[in-house]
Amino acid sequence: MQDARFFQSTRGKIVTALRRRHSASAVDLADEFGLSTNAVRQQLIALERDGYVTERSVRRGPTKPTLEYSLTADAEKLFPQQYDRMLNAVLREVKENFGAGALDTVLGKLGERAAAKYRAKMSSPDTKGRVLQLATLLRENGVEADVVLGPEGSIELREHNCPYAQTVAEHPEVCSIIHTVLREGVEGDARQIESIATGGDACRFEITTSAARAS
Repeated sequence: MQDARFFQSTRGKIVTALRRRHSASAVDLADEFGLSTNAVRQQLIALERDGYVTERSVRRGPTKPTLEYSLTADAEKLFPQQYDRMLNAVLREVKENFGAGALDTVLGKLGERAAAKYRAKMSSPDTKGRVLQLATLLRENGVEADVVLGPEGSIELREHNCPYAQTVAEHPEVCSIIHTVLREGVEGDARQIESIATGGDACRFEITTSAARAS
């Protein structure tokens, strides 16, 4: 598993983009990151040499075949590993021995600490700015997150991978952590409209700002 600095590098950004896009050409990635195609190819060559990327020839319309790159199974170890089995066992013991209320208390405390950590790094005075900053912080920690700004000030935070996916399958209460982060960190009303744990393609949160609530 790589630390957060890896995901801030060009190589780390390429890996997370390929995880989100499933496959892409060097030109696609160069356009996404504003880099030269040759610079991206050099990174892809290094990733392929290390066994994290594979290439295949695909035909896009009538033009000549294009090389597309995708991640190998070994690339998964680059992303944060949360030791799901151990965490599931701990949460199971808490619930069985001390009750669901105790588990909610533990997860609530974890959510508050996470919110405080992120809030200390967010300086924007408004909800939209804080959501954008939170997405950046999540990406720095290996979560491929982005923000979609819609009409009339609507905001949607999307997480394209979940480091707790296997844990949430057994203990959906773990999702309360990100809800606490959104509530206390960005100070907006967040409603989850899609979840990876329940078969969705992403974890998506609609966030209502105080201005939108007032209107």
